[in-house]
Amino acid sequence: MVKAVNTRSVDQEPAKGPVEKAIEVLEALVQPGGPHRLGEIARRTGLTKPTVHRHLRTMAEHGFAEPTEGGSYRAGPRLLGLAAAALSDSTALALARPVLDDLRRRTGHIAFYAVRHDADAVYLEQSEPAREYRMAARPGRRSPLYASGVGLAMLSALPPEEASAALHASDLVARTPHTLTEPAALRAELARAALCGYAVEDEYEEPDVRSVAAPVLNAHGEVVGAIGVSGLVFTIDSDSLEVFGPMVRAAARTVSAGLGAPTSSLSLMHTAPKGEQE
Repeated sequence: MVKAVNTRSVDQEPAKGPVEKAIEVLEALVQPGGPHRLGEIARRTGLTKPTVHRHLRTMAEHGFAEPTEGGSYRAGPRLLGLAAAALSDSTALALARPVLDDLRRRTGHIAFYAVRHDADAVYLEQSEPAREYRMAARPGRRSPLYASGVGLAMLSALPPEEASAALHASDLVARTPHTLTEPAALRAELARAALCGYAVEDEYEEPDVRSVAAPVLNAHGEVVGAIGVSGLVFTIDSDSLEVFGPMVRAAARTVSAGLGAPTSSLSLMHTAPKGEQE
């Protein structure tokens, strides 16, 4: 019997190139809790320490990384400057900031704006009241679409086939005992969110934390992000949701209108009849 010369599986993922590796190192570098040690970045990326060190050294030479005491690294001034420049040039963020501040004042809870990247929600901006307890939704943080309020809100406003593809791309791993991981349950939740114009995340990502979020649309009626508020479950109960849900939906509509969203698209964000909310 003749053996195959090449036994490599056709489904095996191709080796990562230098640019992909550098991007992964950058993503690990800006994760919360920094500065990060070289070994920690290597574990996050799955790259070897020599590879990570080589990329960090190059980034440090160009100002994208900055070494600190103890062999750790943090984001460098050039990286921070580029991020600030990109964020300041975002029309959606410029519209969202005053809306987030207003939501924070009116609800007493952290308000945030997130966008979608593949199967994740990426938090870009937040307005947070002064309090000891800090939510995990920090700027730059990523959350699975299926487990976050902003993610569910964005999914609920996508065309069904696109929402299904995004869910299919996710592992649907339970983050807490309450996380929805069954496709049928997620579809039902998205249908409810589409009906009333906002999504409710009930301890899906963090224990004891509940959030409500609504999608933001652009001039073409396409989903470009979501606005939400989050708090501990005893501060956002069922009565609070009846108040906060419409407030968040109205906030998202304000940003969407500023982006030129068609009136027909905004009219989809309506309040469901009381009996349909049960």
